[in-house]
Amino acid sequence: MSANDRKTTDQHASADGSSKSNPAAVESSVADHVADPKRRRMLVGGASVIGGLGAVSLVVPLLGSMLPSARAKAAGAPVQADLSKLVTGQLLTVEWRGKPVWVVKRTEETLKHLDEDTERLSDPASDVESQQPEYAKNTPRSIKPETLVVIGICTHLGCSPSYRPDIAPADLGADWDGGFFCPCHGSKFDLSGRVYKGVPAPTNLEVPPYRYVDDNTIIVGEDSGVAA
Repeated sequence: MSANDRKTTDQHASADGSSKSNPAAVESSVADHVADPKRRRMLVGGASVIGGLGAVSLVVPLLGSMLPSARAKAAGAPVQADLSKLVTGQLLTVEWRGKPVWVVKRTEETLKHLDEDTERLSDPASDVESQQPEYAKNTPRSIKPETLVVIGICTHLGCSPSYRPDIAPADLGADWDGGFFCPCHGSKFDLSGRVYKGVPAPTNLEVPPYRYVDDNTIIVGEDSGVAA
């Protein structure tokens, strides 16, 4: 065979080889296609696990924040008040559910005034039932006439009124018979916590549920043995 013939033959062989697929390359390519979905599944699965753990880590603190703490439960629990040292005309403050509860021992003279000049009051008969339990829907708004138990928060915007038992002070006028005055916007309440007409507060002061354990002890936040 001449040199030219051998050259032509080699060129044909080279062309034929390049036109056919390399078996090793084909096998490697197939393996890659088979492996890729597995890798993808592993990556997706791993991401899902991490995402799930992240979601759990977010949910657990959220659930924890929604569960009331022992302190929160205690703050909402009934509280006991000792009245043994409460003298006539004095105001005792106890805390229930984060609110000040006032206990006032009223004088006989105060009780007489409660039946007078009721036309100046917005709700003298305590008809707004949400403001007191049924047993406090009376003129003194209390279980025992001489002892008032009332939440010390103005029903207008939530300020805390001042206890003003003095009669006819210069700043409140000659017709003031004692009561509670809110300096924020001028709301006035008598010594039963009943609101006067012509002031911003819409309703009487709220009487919380309470009961007597004995003559000198009350439980605020509970009546008839049932917690509110």
